[in-house]
Amino acid sequence: MSDTSAVLLEAGLVVDGSGGPSWPGDVLLQGDRILALGEGLRGRLPEGLNIADLDVVDCRGKVIAPGFIDAHTHDDAIVLRDPLCLPKVSQGITTVVTGNCGISLAPYRTPQSKPPLTLLGADSFKHATMAEYRAAVDAVQPALNVAALVGHTTLRFAAMQALDRPANGDELARMEALLDSCMADGAHGMSSGLFYEEAFAAPAEEVTALARVVARHGGVYATHLRSEMQQIIEALHEAGDTAFSAGVPLVISHHKCAGPANWGRTKETLPLIETLSQRQSIAMDVYPYVAGSTVLREDLVDGVIDVLLTWSDPHPEMTGRLISDIAREWGTTEQEACLRLKPGGACYFQMQEEDVERVIAHPLTMIGSDGLPHDRHPHPRLWGAFPRVFARYWRQRKLFTLEQAVHKMTGMTARNLRIADRGLLRVGTMADVVVFDPATITDTATYDKPHGVSEGVERVFVNGVLAYRGGEGEAKVLARAGRMLTRGSAG
Repeated sequence: MSDTSAVLLEAGLVVDGSGGPSWPGDVLLQGDRILALGEGLRGRLPEGLNIADLDVVDCRGKVIAPGFIDAHTHDDAIVLRDPLCLPKVSQGITTVVTGNCGISLAPYRTPQSKPPLTLLGADSFKHATMAEYRAAVDAVQPALNVAALVGHTTLRFAAMQALDRPANGDELARMEALLDSCMADGAHGMSSGLFYEEAFAAPAEEVTALARVVARHGGVYATHLRSEMQQIIEALHEAGDTAFSAGVPLVISHHKCAGPANWGRTKETLPLIETLSQRQSIAMDVYPYVAGSTVLREDLVDGVIDVLLTWSDPHPEMTGRLISDIAREWGTTEQEACLRLKPGGACYFQMQEEDVERVIAHPLTMIGSDGLPHDRHPHPRLWGAFPRVFARYWRQRKLFTLEQAVHKMTGMTARNLRIADRGLLRVGTMADVVVFDPATITDTATYDKPHGVSEGVERVFVNGVLAYRGGEGEAKVLARAGRMLTRGSAG
């Protein structure tokens, strides 16, 4: 779209992303910005525009909202490998936040002597600086925008020879310098994944020192807690104290109480998070499912919950099957089967629906998909998380208003992740906009068939360009106009 081209989204229900009341009206886009909002805009167009020159879209019965921001993704590499990003754009997502759970592509180039971080693809680590990663994103121009966090685990790989211990003084200094450079290059903050083996040995003091670097640049700290199971209260205190001591806003990643022994404990965790929020800036993200997904870990295969294999290097033929069925076929225990299937990934049905509902309805909660795009048989959240929030938790369960649902995906996320000029429909902000049918928007991806394109998302504009149009034949991305966003800048 040229700087002078314009689109009039007419007669829709405008839900502006602020959480405030919606209103019937129009949204006028010109170039990559929102030019005007109001009712009856065709009769009072800005000087120099004529209705005959506009692409007019009839939005009667539809919602006009800011493009959705996926607060928690592992899309770092897939935006380079498959820049069409159909799983995300087809949901109405116009910006993805990458580098979560402590794992980012930058700043690390994989040497042959070190093990890969398989969550993002073993051969993906080619960017020694955030500037190099930004240049790679700019070169492919994906269909959506990218806002990057720096992974604590990635910093450890870049600075340490052994990860089963705390960083020493020289190593910590090296990590601080790398992080400082990434933040200067526009990273939005740092993430940690203290639950994972590569970072579990890192003490809170190591993370706090790095978080202070983030604070100096005005970034945020997002964490996959050290435990989401029995020790979750202690892990929440650790995360809160780390962020508070560093003076940095905290985001608790994919908040959950995992494992049957912990079901119902959101009645403890949410009041604690509310208490912490009285002394510091704190938010959460959540995905709208009772199953999580990560690498194969025998400690998570407990013989009680269902575990669905999403990929396996030694046994790819078992992908898409329950580990309990594989174990029965092999005549082994489930943990023994898990060991034989590694390296691999799985969906773990480890949450209770009532806990998911409490978290997703909480006023501090944003929406994130946490999808793993490199899995051969991915969790359905990769394709369906955002429409599922509308279909199940707004329309069916009525846990919040339409305006609150949109806010959890847009304005709240932009504010918490320091994403400038996006997440709100305001004159002058970037023209990331989604048009959807509130009566029909729904996910179609399932655990059996996870590659389902969502329904009800009709048009998606990224930086003013029509990137996706749904509901007419085969779903496809029409244009790639995404950008690498930098902290504090519209990008």
